[in-house]
Amino acid sequence: MLGACTYRFAPFAWILSFPVIPPISSWLGIFIPTSIGGVSLPVLFERPRSTKEGLDVSAAEKLPNSLGSNENSSAPPATLIERLRVLREIVSIEGNAILRAAQTLGVEAVRAAEMTANCEGCVVVTGVGKAGLVGKKLVATLASTGTPAHFLHPAEAVHGDLGRVRSSDVVWAISNSGRSEEVVRIAAHLREHSAGLIAITASNDNPLSAAANCTVAIGKHNEACPNGLAPTSSTAVMMAVGDGIAMLASRLRSFTPQDFAKYHPGGALGRKLASVDQIMRGLDACRIAPSDITVREAMVSASKNGRRTGAVMLVNASKQLVGIFTDSDLARILETRNDVALDESIANRMTANPTTATSGMLLQDALAVMSRRRISELPVLDSQNRPIGLIDITDIAGLLGDQDDPAILSFQP
Repeated sequence: MLGACTYRFAPFAWILSFPVIPPISSWLGIFIPTSIGGVSLPVLFERPRSTKEGLDVSAAEKLPNSLGSNENSSAPPATLIERLRVLREIVSIEGNAILRAAQTLGVEAVRAAEMTANCEGCVVVTGVGKAGLVGKKLVATLASTGTPAHFLHPAEAVHGDLGRVRSSDVVWAISNSGRSEEVVRIAAHLREHSAGLIAITASNDNPLSAAANCTVAIGKHNEACPNGLAPTSSTAVMMAVGDGIAMLASRLRSFTPQDFAKYHPGGALGRKLASVDQIMRGLDACRIAPSDITVREAMVSASKNGRRTGAVMLVNASKQLVGIFTDSDLARILETRNDVALDESIANRMTANPTTATSGMLLQDALAVMSRRRISELPVLDSQNRPIGLIDITDIAGLLGDQDDPAILSFQP
């Protein structure tokens, strides 16, 4: 069956209207459909505009706030195009709710972050239902960014778990309505037992807000559910605002990438944020020799059992690093069959003042240095310029894996 389709010829933006069978247009591949059967398709092809500051909020203001504005919104979408349009509209509703909430946050949200950052104990998060699930996720966010936190179920709290709340703790109580019976019932007790109660709720006009020391009002938002019932937009806003408070608190604590690495030792992220001290070969596995001996003597005295490094670190009488002699340096001597060079002072053949890493440097920074300088070995020094270990490129490649860091793929020592 032929359908009336409108096409835009991409290079010249000409508009042509004529009946065509859609599969043929796809086969031709030179026209971009803008409507099919009267259904507008820009939403399927347009991308949100962006600015240097991020998402264009003015564009987001034009997004739908609820599904209720559409006719027969509860009827099942019949076509693939209609289903995709509904899906994108739902996500847009939630995204727009978050943007509107961001614009209305005030000083109380900052105060909540300050209370969180200054907390000398733990942050105790409580909530019930979907708000409770959001709370559990926020506990994970807080804990991974340097703020000790745990979740307290309201029902368990009234049966003895209030004893888990200490006077040095700060409590986050999450409820969209601010009237959840289980949360409101323990609010006064939580405020009494803690250093402060922060309510994250839709408004300042509810029982939970009245019991709190600080209320972060996130606003009332139309849910993305066709019936306006399932918590969707409201939980998305709770999550985003909670993340925002947690991130601001971590900045107020001067939380660093090194701190982050302490809480993420596993996975590619943890490995890249590890320090060179955790990855380097210790001195017992390194080859070290004085700089005033011959090449031949250095090769003999610095020999090690097991897997050896590709370089000898050369030190002075004060055990400070003065140079490095690599397998490549030795190979160049052997290629020229210059046996006399083997009996020369190694100081004449070494690379003086080599590139080094310092104790505490991040592994990802060390890898960047090795890739940029195209070196295979990187001595690690203490504050006195004395070797404490060595990073070998084969160790890093084996640890991170090619899929984890593109720098390894392009590395050519």
